[in-house]
Amino acid sequence: MNRSEVIPSLVLSGYALGRIAAQDAGNEAPAAQWRVLSLLDQTGPRRVGELAAAARTTQPGMTRLIGGLERDGLVHRSPDPDDSRAIVVGITPDGSDALSAWRTEFRDTIAPRFIDLSDDDWAALTRAAEILAARTIADRTGESR
Repeated sequence: MNRSEVIPSLVLSGYALGRIAAQDAGNEAPAAQWRVLSLLDQTGPRRVGELAAAARTTQPGMTRLIGGLERDGLVHRSPDPDDSRAIVVGITPDGSDALSAWRTEFRDTIAPRFIDLSDDDWAALTRAAEILAARTIADRTGESR
C-alpha cells in the first residue's frame, strides 16, 4: 500500500469496524448518538450548531437527535454561560455511563477479530492509534490547527 492509500484505508476500516461491532452486538442505537456523546464527554458542553457541524449533519437533524438523547436522560440542555440567549448541551452522568458501557461492548465484541495478532502487530496498531489520536485532538477540543 502506498502512502496516499494509508489514511483513507485507516478511516474506511475504522468505519467498517464500527459497523461490524454494532451489528455483532445487536446495538441498534444510531452511530450519531455515540459520536455526539463522545464529543460531549471529551470536550464538555456545546451548542447544537457546533455539534451539528462536528457530526456533519444539519442543525434540525441534530436538534431531533438531542431531543431523543434528552428524553433518554443522556444529555441535558442549559443556558450558555457565555451568551444567556443560547443553549448548550452537556452529557449527563447516565450519558457517561451509557457511553462507557457502549465502549466496553464495542471492545468486547470486536476483540475476537484481533486475538491472533502478534506482539509486533499490536505494537504497530498501538502506534497508529497514538498517531491518529494526536492528529485529531484539535478537532475534539475545538482548537485550531
